[in-house]
Amino acid sequence: MQEVESSANSTSQRVAGVYIISVAARLARMHPQTLRKYDREDLVNPARTGGMLRLYSEEDVQRLLVIGRLVDEFGLNVEGVRLVLSMVGVMQEVIEVLERSSEVAGTRTARLASQELSRLIDHIGQGEPSSHNDPGTQ
Repeated sequence: MQEVESSANSTSQRVAGVYIISVAARLARMHPQTLRKYDREDLVNPARTGGMLRLYSEEDVQRLLVIGRLVDEFGLNVEGVRLVLSMVGVMQEVIEVLERSSEVAGTRTARLASQELSRLIDHIGQGEPSSHNDPGTQ
């Protein structure tokens, strides 16, 4: 793990799995200019060193792979990608409520809704495959 110092203040934050732009671009199967564009468009927010060098985390690389899939396979433009990523975030929040809310957690309806939302998220390529998709956990 590498420590990256924040330029906004003197506190340090820990960033796991940092990659410079050329390595992140190779891992994401994109050109470095594309990563810069997505950074400008606020689709990805890599950490910065004191000298403003971009450092991409493993999470950033995974997000770039999802963005690449949305662009290449689904033909979305930047605004379409932004909308889909926003919708995925909302779906993840709904799943969390369905699983943690004492009023609905454990009900058949909550379980089915959570499973369907998880399948949609997995289809997009966002997030880890979850136990919601495992028939053995139902």
